[in-house]
Amino acid sequence: MSAVIHADEASFKELVEDHAGVVLVDFWGTGCPPCKLLSPIIDELAVEYEGRARIVKLDVYEQMGPAMTYHVSTIPTLIVFKDGEVKDRRRGAASKDVIRDWIESHLSLEE
Repeated sequence: MSAVIHADEASFKELVEDHAGVVLVDFWGTGCPPCKLLSPIIDELAVEYEGRARIVKLDVYEQMGPAMTYHVSTIPTLIVFKDGEVKDRRRGAASKDVIRDWIESHLSLEE
């Protein structure tokens, strides 16, 4: 069972902006080949980080509001939020190890 959370415009504020702690948001789209490559990695990381970091996916084709708010112009875009504030962003696909190290760097800042 995947720990990834699928957000929509209505739930984004509660799931991401109001959350105390680290949240990784994957802004993706169904017609995006790099997004399809990244998707299983994000799903695996959601399971690995359950209880330590929240992993959220938002389909920008169906839910444009948050993507516009956070100036997402390329997908996939990954944004790390901490306590509701944007801390970092990456564009494009990356390996599981690269994303894991990136998440860890943000988790270590709160310890």
